[in-house]
Amino acid sequence: MSPTALDPTTALVLIDLQNGVLAATGAPYSTTDVLARSVELADAFRARDLPVVLVRASFAPDRADRVPGRTATPSHLAATLPEGWDVIVDALAGHPGDITVTKRNWGAFYGTDLDLQLRRRGITQIVLAGIATTAGVESTARAAHEHGYHLTLVTDAMTDRDADAHRHTTERIFPRLGETGTTAEVLDLLAKATV
Repeated sequence: MSPTALDPTTALVLIDLQNGVLAATGAPYSTTDVLARSVELADAFRARDLPVVLVRASFAPDRADRVPGRTATPSHLAATLPEGWDVIVDALAGHPGDITVTKRNWGAFYGTDLDLQLRRRGITQIVLAGIATTAGVESTARAAHEHGYHLTLVTDAMTDRDADAHRHTTERIFPRLGETGTTAEVLDLLAKATV
């Protein structure tokens, strides 16, 4: 279903579009395609003086600041992360008005100042995209919904490691949290919005 509206106080939030994450393989969309669509969205938001939030995951070298606890599936992060893995990619970085949030969890709300940054700007709606659909994006979407934000999820500007997992989240979970749509649909709404 297509998104129906964008509030005049909408922010774009992009999850984990950083060197180490974009080096991985995505499904059903390539990470290259997700980045291109995200850049297109960011450019359109910036052109309308709407906030762009770049969220990145980063951990101390000893990983002491990562979420503790046992899991049935081990982390897919390498034991030693390469230098610069957590740097926002050049295609999105370098815009002085953008907000950068560093997270240590899957989601971008817990343990960060994301909610504070958005509320100080009067933001009522979030357009959300990034990697991975079933981890950072879904966790952030759930928290955004719980925080009372209107939510639009750009399903072709996100990807996962598994196409079926991506499909499940975009078709079964996201419609319960907000509206879903494509990059083209969001850009069309943005062009029609009076902001």
